[in-house]
Amino acid sequence: MIQQSSFGIRHTWQAFLSISLGMLLLVSLIACTTTAQKRREMAETHLNLGSAYVEAGDYTAALKELLAAEKDAPRDSKIHYYLAIAYFGKGHNELAAAEAERAVDLKKDYPVAYNLLGTIYYAQGRYDKAIEAFNKALADVLYETPALTLYNLGKAYFRLGNFPQALKKYQEAKEKDARRELLPLIEMEAGKVMYAQGNYAEAIIHFKMAVELAPVLVEAHYWLGETYIKQQKNKEARQAYETVVRLSPSSEFGLKAKKILQFMDT
Repeated sequence: MIQQSSFGIRHTWQAFLSISLGMLLLVSLIACTTTAQKRREMAETHLNLGSAYVEAGDYTAALKELLAAEKDAPRDSKIHYYLAIAYFGKGHNELAAAEAERAVDLKKDYPVAYNLLGTIYYAQGRYDKAIEAFNKALADVLYETPALTLYNLGKAYFRLGNFPQALKKYQEAKEKDARRELLPLIEMEAGKVMYAQGNYAEAIIHFKMAVELAPVLVEAHYWLGETYIKQQKNKEARQAYETVVRLSPSSEFGLKAKKILQFMDT
């Protein structure tokens, strides 16, 4: 009887321990789930604030929020995408490239991130890598802004001296630019290709089209002046440079135009 009683007590105690451990495990799982959910919610809050700061151009404030978001959700590709934009906006191109690379590593079908990565590579002078990234963006049939990436591709090919490919991509960008939002820039860049090849008559046509579509496009006015100089049309060149100075006197092109006008006056 004593042995049976001891066995019964032991059996009851083991059952109690088993139930208790099960309850502890359940509570632990619930606690972990709740903690993970809270971290996810915190990450979303920081991400939303960070992306809003990015849109406003306040990259320092954006970084604070996005880095906080990354602590709670380190494998969120969207957080890394916005971190790349923020770093790029602050001129930290190496950090920006690393974040954009992380974004596409975490999410392969992320065309806007590939386009951003290509843009960062372009700014670094890594034109072959930029082309590779841009093409990956274009490979996604659901990508909503292929015109922008085709335009970027054209610029990269131009930097590599591949003028036929640059013009081809600008033409493709023009065909995809349904709203004609990029058309002034496409025309300007096509003009630069013609200028680089010494085809000044064609370059003039493109630069004129650019300034007709976007009269405040300072760079196009500047290149129009440069091309007129090549054609020895000083009167037309002066008008173009004066427009540059009037529109943006303190900009890079405004300062260049001022010096050229001073030289023309001597």
